[in-house]
Parts: sequence; C-alpha cells; structure tokens
Amino acid sequence: MAVDSRCTPLVGGTAKSFNIEPVEPFSRLSRRRVLKTLSAAALAPALSRLRIAALPAPLPKHSSPFSPEDDQLLEELERLSCCFFWEQASPETGLVKDRCNARRATTDKSTVASIAATGFGLTALCIGDMRGFISRSEARQRVYTTLKFLAEKLTNHRGFFYHFANINTGERVWDSEVSSVDTAILLCGILTCRTHFRDTDITLLAHSISNRVEWTWLSEDTTLLPHGWAPEVGFLQFRWDYYNEMMMMYLLGLGSPTYPLRPEAWDAWKRTIFEYEGKRYIGSFAPLFVHQYSQAWFDFRNKRDRYADYFQNSIIATEVHRQFCIELKKQFPDYGPDFWGITASDSENGYVVWGGPPAFGPIDGTVVPAAAGGSLPFLPQETMRVLRNIRNHYPQAWSVYGFVDALNPLRNWYDSDVVGIDVGITMIMAENARSGYVWKIFMQNPEAQRGMDRAGFKSYQPGKEPSGSSNP
Repeated sequence: MAVDSRCTPLVGGTAKSFNIEPVEPFSRLSRRRVLKTLSAAALAPALSRLRIAALPAPLPKHSSPFSPEDDQLLEELERLSCCFFWEQASPETGLVKDRCNARRATTDKSTVASIAATGFGLTALCIGDMRGFISRSEARQRVYTTLKFLAEKLTNHRGFFYHFANINTGERVWDSEVSSVDTAILLCGILTCRTHFRDTDITLLAHSISNRVEWTWLSEDTTLLPHGWAPEVGFLQFRWDYYNEMMMMYLLGLGSPTYPLRPEAWDAWKRTIFEYEGKRYIGSFAPLFVHQYSQAWFDFRNKRDRYADYFQNSIIATEVHRQFCIELKKQFPDYGPDFWGITASDSENGYVVWGGPPAFGPIDGTVVPAAAGGSLPFLPQETMRVLRNIRNHYPQAWSVYGFVDALNPLRNWYDSDVVGIDVGITMIMAENARSGYVWKIFMQNPEAQRGMDRAGFKSYQPGKEPSGSSNP
C-alpha cells in the first residue's frame, strides 16, 4: 500500500510475596486461549506525515500531568500513530492492516487486516481531526467509506465480524473466528466516530452496524460470553469468564438498544484477587493489556460497581507490573525504573504472550513500549520515564510510526514491525492522559452510559466507599 506523501515525520523472575484468592465463589476459572501466533511480517521507514488542517478542532480543557517536553514527545507519537492508521488502511474499504513493516512502509505488501486495528483506526481519525493532523473533510470521508463498507459489504454473522480479513476485499483470512471481543473494539471505534463527527450519514451507518449486533444470540444459553464462533465448529469452547479486556464487550452488550444482555451477565465473570507485596487488585493470568483496553474508551474514573473501582485497580496492577519488572533486573541488567513493560508482543522468536506477576511466557529481557504507552493515564510520570528513555537512548526502536513493537537491547534485537492494536492503545491512552478527549466523546454515547448504569456503576469520590461495595 502506498504511503501518503503528506506524512513526513517531525524532527525531532520470580515474584515475591505473591498470593491469589477469589473475590467470591463464581464458576471455575479457566485459562484463556493463548493469542494466535502471528507470523512476523517484514517492517521499516516511510517518510510521510499527515497534513495539518487549517482549523483544527479546539482541544478540550484538561489538566495535563506532563511537562512541555514530554507533551511534545506524546504529540509526535500520536501524530505518527495516526499516520499509521491513515497510510496502512485501504482507501477503498477503510480496513486497517494488522501489522506493517515500519522500516519498509512504502513497500509493505501485507494484506491482512484486523477488525480490532480498524476500531483503533476509526478512533485515530477522530484524534487526527481534533489535533489537526488531518483535515476534517478527509477524516470524515475515510470514516464514511469505512462504515459504508462495514455496513454493506464486510461479512458478518449476526452482527459480529471475523477477526481477520483481506484488507482489499474483506474476505475472511486464516480461517479466523467471528470474534466477540474484536467486534467490541471495532464498535468502540464506530461509536467514537458517531459522537465526534455528529454527521447524519455517519450516524445512520453507525446505528445500522451497532444495532444489528445480536448480543442475545451470543448469550443464548449462558451469561458467560464465548470468545467467538466459527462456521466449521460453532461457538468456541472458551468463555470470557474472568477479568480481562472483555469489560467493554459486556458493557456494550448491556447498553445495546436492540439485543441487550441480561444484567446478571456483568456479575457472572470471576474477579480474582491478586496480592503482590501488600498490593491487592483484581487481575488474571494475562498480559498487562487486559488492564488497558476497556479503559481506552470507557471512562471508569471516579466510578465503581459493587466490586471495584476499575480505574484505581488498573493503577495498582500497573504499579505491581512495574515493580515486578524492576525486580527482574538481576536477570536482565537493563531493566529498571526507566526501562520496563512486558505485554503480548513480538519477540526475537515470534509473537509471544508474556508478562507477570506471576511470571509467564519466556521472558528474555524484551521490553514492549505499548506496555508503558497503554498505561499513561494510570502512572503518567513512571510511564513517561520509560517512553522518554527509549526515545532518547534506543534510536533503533523508533520508526516512521513511532515505537516499533518491541526491543531487546541485551540481545541487540529491535523489531521491524509495528502492530496495529499496540500502536492504537498507545495513541488513545496518550490522548486520554493529555486531554481525556476519547473518554469524553465516547461516553456521550447512550450505549456506553446505559451499559455502565445497568452494570451498577455509581459515581463516588475515592476514599469514600459507597455502601454495599467490596474492596479488592
């Protein structure tokens, strides 16, 4: 796919004191299916950059926790992330590549798109318009093209989409499943566009796509939603039965105006309490991204259900992960306060699902910039310290689309690829940490408001617990 000539880059171990206990006796916890191993596609530098709009939308008022220098780095990072979602999407379908060789971006020939990356890409168009990285007319036209294709041409089953598709035709690839959570990520992007643009055509298409999703079919005989469905086997055996990135999916289902989930679905999944060196939080045996994805769109700040304040929970989980990585310094000497973060990513040996605590996966000293980038709203200073260090001291980790997916300086290995969902979570969380903009416009959707209301969320001031709540 050709790179837009307007896009030119700016100048510029073993866990200690670890305990696990259930919050309450829900159904048995089952391990989530390991993420699909993605074949490494070759990636590297496109000299391009999105055109500055003459009249960018005014930025929302928000108290930024960042210095002018750090804010400038995040501005550059967001711009280049938007550049990825503009250039590595098909202008005809709007579908966004799952990954791209960022060191050969102009000649990258991969054709596999992901609906999750497309959901992040739709949100990127809102950020790009708001920040002035792209003109509003161009952003609006790309959104319209994408939603038109999703509504009328891309194959779906009862409103849910296949995980991976051909970027040019929309044809299912890799015998992928109709994915419940990846459809949810796509819907978050669609709903963000609806409230950002407030355009009649976009609104009608967004209604058409979101209202046809049959959440009641997905939950026909269970309150625990399956990971997906395939025509060859029917529903997949794995269920979303414990805390992870699926909160957005349950909330969208609860908020649906056409096929709403029953309220008890929110109570059905297990919330397991982890404890690490005296810090208690709801978690799972999964990478750090499970604490990030739902909070990219849903604003959990100063809200809680009868179980937890999930924003504060992610703060604690991120701090625990940071400490866990720092304690691995004996094995990996470059780990430390300014170099940490392990989440599902590329590695020298392919795509790996790894993290901790407790440690899982073949941890080898690799650091994943999206681990810190996707946690910017939770620990602004600590995560900026990592991003600033990588940007200043590891030039091979920087590309025309921002940070490459992973790096391991101890082995002199630097990825050549960027992965759409990792670029996306870093971009959105950078914007939320700077301005809260994505939270603001997404939460204007009645589906988001209704979903959180039906799940029992109440506003509160941290430190003043509402009656009837439990604490992690």
